[in-house]
Amino acid sequence: MRALVDTSVWSEALRRAKKVDSAVVQEFRGLIQEHRVDIIGPIRQEILSGLREDAQFKRLEKHLSAFPDLLLTTDDYVMAAQFFNTCRTKGVQGSNTDFLICAVAVRRQLAIFTTDKDFSLFAKRLPIVLHETREFEPEN
Repeated sequence: MRALVDTSVWSEALRRAKKVDSAVVQEFRGLIQEHRVDIIGPIRQEILSGLREDAQFKRLEKHLSAFPDLLLTTDDYVMAAQFFNTCRTKGVQGSNTDFLICAVAVRRQLAIFTTDKDFSLFAKRLPIVLHETREFEPEN
């Protein structure tokens, strides 16, 4: 199954000052190698927002250019609003972008790869699939 990769994973893999070889980063690399990574414009915007140096912005923008955005439709936004309302009535809060991620994933049958714990709460109320990290052999 392809994975819609959330900002939290991209950030861990791309923005950290020191090289991190966490299970999340290893899984992300595996998904890239398997050509199973998807992104949407709002995630791209979140990743690129808040960078202080223009050189860092350009470098990150170049890395991200290898991953084309999935095109969003009116139905994605309508489903996101429905998901927002469903969760809100159950006392679960989330951002508009979070629910848009959920809607895109459901409509396109994608798993969501995230470290954001809010998605575990959404998964109890919405028909989303969360991508789990797999075991990888240590790199030499």
